[in-house]
Amino acid sequence: MQESNNIYFLSDAHLGAPDHKSSLARERKLVDWLEQIAPDAKAIFLLGDIFDFWFEYKHVVPRGYTRLLGTIARITDQGIPVHFFAGNHDLWIKDYFEKESGMQLHHQPFEFEFKNKRFYIAHGDGLGKGDTGYKLLKKVFTCKLCQWLFARLHPNFAVGIARYFSRRSRVATNDDEVFSGEENEFLVLHAKELLKQKHIDYFVFGHRHLPLKIKLSKGSMYFNLGEWFNQFTYGVFDGEKLQLKYYNKTGDPAVNQEKNP
Repeated sequence: MQESNNIYFLSDAHLGAPDHKSSLARERKLVDWLEQIAPDAKAIFLLGDIFDFWFEYKHVVPRGYTRLLGTIARITDQGIPVHFFAGNHDLWIKDYFEKESGMQLHHQPFEFEFKNKRFYIAHGDGLGKGDTGYKLLKKVFTCKLCQWLFARLHPNFAVGIARYFSRRSRVATNDDEVFSGEENEFLVLHAKELLKQKHIDYFVFGHRHLPLKIKLSKGSMYFNLGEWFNQFTYGVFDGEKLQLKYYNKTGDPAVNQEKNP
């Protein structure tokens, strides 16, 4: 059997929001996508906010998502690595995914090399300059004491709070993301700063809910994967180049096509 060169990337499914019915429909699409790509996948990267809320108590995890987690377990059992990045909505991940589904967890940006190409992978929240308000909030969310205090709440009450805010999130309200130029994209600026220190061929992020493809200096490329609740976009590297694609739809979803820096 010929070795597969395909590496797949997906982010921002926000399962659980805004309601069970629509979330279940997205989960089924996500499972279908995973089953389609698994036969020729070298590795799969899930870049965060796959869940709109996730919190692990010592003996309790959020209800649902059995189709997705079971499918991922079957994939990892076949020896295909699945990397899961904690996003700003599912950052309270501990060891459940790793132990039960065999995923490799990442709470920080991850770099790897494949086919002589260097990748820099992250969800994207809190990176680069600016956004000090969110960075302060993230320190609260990642504080061990704050997590311990939240865990003292009964799951019915704690998850109820999370679902209340999910119904008011940008996923639930269908607020459109707008591309206002790469000079205003904080993740693009972050990538450009990193390029001053070392060469990266591909920067791949989630978080922005916009499928973006931007050429940087020295042949480097910036990609944002978009989202999996309206457009259903993802990325695939075939051993030669990285492309953005739609699920079950043709065409290039990138908002900003390649251009010279």
